[in-house]
Amino acid sequence: MRIGKQDQAFTAIATSDADSITVRGNDLCDDLIGKIDFTDYFWLLVLGDRPSQSQRAMMDACLVSIAEHGLVPSVQAARMTLAAGPDAWQGAMAAGLLGMGSVVAGSSESAGRFLAEIQSDAEERGGDLEAAVIAHLEVLKAARKKVPGLGHPQHSDGDPRANRLLDICDELGLSGKYVETLRLLAKHAPQIINRPLPINVSGAIPATILDAGWPLEALKAVPLLARTAGLAAHLYEESLRSIGFIMSHKADLAISYDGKETSASNTKKTA
Repeated sequence: MRIGKQDQAFTAIATSDADSITVRGNDLCDDLIGKIDFTDYFWLLVLGDRPSQSQRAMMDACLVSIAEHGLVPSVQAARMTLAAGPDAWQGAMAAGLLGMGSVVAGSSESAGRFLAEIQSDAEERGGDLEAAVIAHLEVLKAARKKVPGLGHPQHSDGDPRANRLLDICDELGLSGKYVETLRLLAKHAPQIINRPLPINVSGAIPATILDAGWPLEALKAVPLLARTAGLAAHLYEESLRSIGFIMSHKADLAISYDGKETSASNTKKTA
């Protein structure tokens, strides 16, 4: 993007005047409120058109699959932030969302971009998707890097969330190149990387929702929106029965200091 004067100062999302609010060409009060569910509205806001029934169902499934997974780091950050500032829900929510990087939740975007790279490479190879998959796996092995969208520290025999999402995508008739690419990765990765690497939910979400027509550039919005709902549940519970300082105390006990000792500490040890 060019810094400085912008040539096109426009937005196609929403506008308002004294009498009405227009969102993507719809009157907010007459056309949307009470007449559209939130998943449809999310799709409409981002893409400008309402989803088909199958697209809505796939988005619903993806949002439900990733909304909650226990006391993961982003949830702990949010709960400890609220414990320290009970009046700052917005700060606690922000702390949780900021903790969703390339390792937790944001890994869906990384996997989606990886799938897109493989497909682009396949086109250069004359459409040989399987050859492109194998080549990318060999590159990752040589670099000793993880395979985006595969493997899980807890669900080593297969991520049940991923399996369900893929089944739904098949049932809805949406499975296409992204799901095919992911399944080829799962087919060849164990032999090339030399360990079990089942498809995880961070691979299934981008594969299924991209095949449903969601744009790659907006992929990160899906886990962010989903985890916002999960964080709301944790922050509400934190406001009723706080565990933020308990988690903080447990962390303090779990981590040992291995830095430099003071002179007084050394004297005690030798006494």
